[in-house]
Amino acid sequence: MGTKRSAAAAFALGALMALPALAQDKPKELVVGIATFLSGPASVFGVPGRNAADLFFEELNAKGGILGVPVKPVYVDEGAGTNQLISEYRRVVQDQGAQVMFGAISSGSCNALAPVAEDLKVVNVMWDCGTQTIFEEGKWKYSVRTQGHAGAEMMATLLYLMKVKPDFKTIAVVNQDYAWGRESWALFQAGLKALKPDVRIVAELFPKFGAPDFSTEITRLSALRPDVVLSTSWGGDLDTFVQQAAARGLLKQSTFVLPLAESSMERLGAVMPEGVIVGGRGDHYFLHPKYKNSAEMQNFVKKYREKTNVYPIYPTFHMNQAVTGLAKAYEKAGAANGGKWPTKEQVIAAFEGLEFKSLTGTITIRSDHQGLEDQLLGTTKRVPEYPFAVYDKMALYPGKLVTTPVGEKSLDWFAKVKPDLVNDKSIETFDYSK
Repeated sequence: MGTKRSAAAAFALGALMALPALAQDKPKELVVGIATFLSGPASVFGVPGRNAADLFFEELNAKGGILGVPVKPVYVDEGAGTNQLISEYRRVVQDQGAQVMFGAISSGSCNALAPVAEDLKVVNVMWDCGTQTIFEEGKWKYSVRTQGHAGAEMMATLLYLMKVKPDFKTIAVVNQDYAWGRESWALFQAGLKALKPDVRIVAELFPKFGAPDFSTEITRLSALRPDVVLSTSWGGDLDTFVQQAAARGLLKQSTFVLPLAESSMERLGAVMPEGVIVGGRGDHYFLHPKYKNSAEMQNFVKKYREKTNVYPIYPTFHMNQAVTGLAKAYEKAGAANGGKWPTKEQVIAAFEGLEFKSLTGTITIRSDHQGLEDQLLGTTKRVPEYPFAVYDKMALYPGKLVTTPVGEKSLDWFAKVKPDLVNDKSIETFDYSK
C-alpha cells in the first residue's frame, strides 16, 4: 500500500512539475475577448471599434497570427450594463479560454474590470477608456493601457485653448455625469486655475449619461453667454448635444471646445460649424497631417470604408494600437522565452518599456503600464472635399510633454503647470491641406 501511494505521489508531483511547460505550448488559437459598446447610444463609438478589430485581426491572421497562432476575437456588449459586463467577461475567460481581454471603452467599465482581471489572471488591455486614476490610484499587474489617458488629453486641450483664445474670461462645462465627465473636468479646471486664475466658471452642468434632451443645459448657456463652453462628452450624447445646441444658435454664441468630437464629425455633417475646437483622444485622424498619405493609412481607410461606408474614427485607431501592441508584446515575450509560447505573466512583463508604431505615431508603454501617445487638436473648417467639417490650425503635442509623469497624480501635476508649456518648442503646427 505504501509503495502504491509513493508511486502515485511521485506521478502527481511529476504531473505538476510538467504543467508550466504545458502552459507554454502553443495553443491552437488565441482567444481575445473584446468589450465594446454594441448597443445603446455609445454603439456609434463601440461598433466602429469592433469593425476595426475584425479588419486588424483578419490582416494579422493572414500574416500567420501571433507567433504562428491564429487569433479569434470574441465580442462582449458593454452596453448591457456593468454587472452583465463583468459576468460576460468572466464567462469568456473561464468558458471560452480567452488568454487576453480588451476592456473597455467606459472609464467606469475599466475601473470595474481591472480587479476582475487580477482575479482571473488574464492579460487585460485597456484599449480605450480614459480615466487617469486607474494606474495612479491602483497597481494592476495584469492590466495595461495602449493609449493615453484623460490627463494627456485634457492638458493638450487646455494648452491649445490657451494658444488660440488666450483672452477668454468666462467658461462653462457640460459633461456626462460619470467618472470620465467628472474627472476630465476636474483636471481641466485644475490646470485652468494654474494658467488663468482670473477666469470665471459660470456653470458646471452634468447631464445623465445617455440623456436624450439637453434643453435645460442649452437654455442656461444661452442666458449665461460664456466665452467658452467645454464638453468632453462623446458618442450619441455628444451628437445630440451638438445638434440641439446648433438648432438654438449656441455654437455661434460661444467658442465650443469638444476634445472628443473627431468621432462625431462625419455623423454631424453640416451641423458642425467652423470655429469649434476639436480633438480625437490622441493623434487619431484619418487626415493626420503627417501620416494621411502613408501606405498603411491609405490602405486602412480604403478597407474600412469598403466595409462600413464611412471614414474611420478614433476608436478604430485605439483598436489598432491595442492589436499591434498585443502582437508586439507577444513577439517580445516569445523572443525572451527562447522562441516558446510565453505565459501571460511574460506577456504583461513584455509590455513594460515596449515601443511600437501605430497608424499615426509611436506608442510607448511606461513602467506603470500607462501608454504614451501624442495628442492632435484643431479648429473646424468647412472644405469642398468633404461633406463634414475637418481640422484646421492643428497642433500636435508629444505624449511625453502632456502626460503626467510616473509616480505623480494628474490633479497635482495640473495644479502646477507653467505658462511656458503653451509655446513649448516640441509642439508641431499644421494647416489643413488636401
